[in-house]
Amino acid sequence: MSAQRLQPDLQALKKLAVELRQAILRMIANAGSGHPGGSLSMVELLVGVYWHALRHDPTRPQWPDRDLFLLSKGHGCPALYAVLAYQGYFPKDELMTLRKYPTRLQGHPERNSVPGIEISAGSLGQGLSMANGLAMADRLDGRARRIYCLMGDGEIQEGQVWEAAMTAHHHKLDAVCAIIDANQLQQNGPVKEIQDIEPLADKWRAFGWHTIEIDGHDIAQVCRAYDEAATITGKPQVVVARTVKGKGVSFMELNHAWHGVAPKPDELERALKELES
Repeated sequence: MSAQRLQPDLQALKKLAVELRQAILRMIANAGSGHPGGSLSMVELLVGVYWHALRHDPTRPQWPDRDLFLLSKGHGCPALYAVLAYQGYFPKDELMTLRKYPTRLQGHPERNSVPGIEISAGSLGQGLSMANGLAMADRLDGRARRIYCLMGDGEIQEGQVWEAAMTAHHHKLDAVCAIIDANQLQQNGPVKEIQDIEPLADKWRAFGWHTIEIDGHDIAQVCRAYDEAATITGKPQVVVARTVKGKGVSFMELNHAWHGVAPKPDELERALKELES
């Protein structure tokens, strides 16, 4: 089981984030398809969950008392696959089977296909409703565990997200912690131009959530945010993480053209070198 509430080794986690980004790009390039931009933007958010906040055991992925992580923005699954492999849920070599038949690593995550995948995802806007349902079931069962749900900023344009936000507040679901990967872009352009969602933090506060706004690439801020959220009782929490789509690769950063395009071999080599520098 992972250590809980210990002081994180920030330098080690930063180094890990680089390795994960490289793994993400290698697997997408090898597959010839995938979603690099939104996968790269949420790396530190996942590192903070799996190496600091989450109570879990890779050797017992169905441990009944484990905390849960739900990836609502399912197209970002290369990042989650990389994290699960580095945690030991399955061999790292398997990452290179992404999207190659008959792999378990589908282009969008499928529950029960891979150890550690808690929900199937792809249709956007549904993860928070699932988190609510799991939290309410746990309450009935007398089970105390936390449920983290990561969404994209473009994703929360979906109306179901705000219905779920009202539900979590109404039922005082303090086991639920939403994480917003606010990377500024969606498939066809800037979020603020397609359907502006700002002021994002104020909206969540208005819905009654304990709201924490951070730099989502600062691993120290990420870990502190998860620690703070875990102390809140009587209301759900949301971490609004300001991030950069395509983080770490100059020609991918804040370029929506890299939402769902695999790098070519020369682009991969350039990206890997940039991440090492």
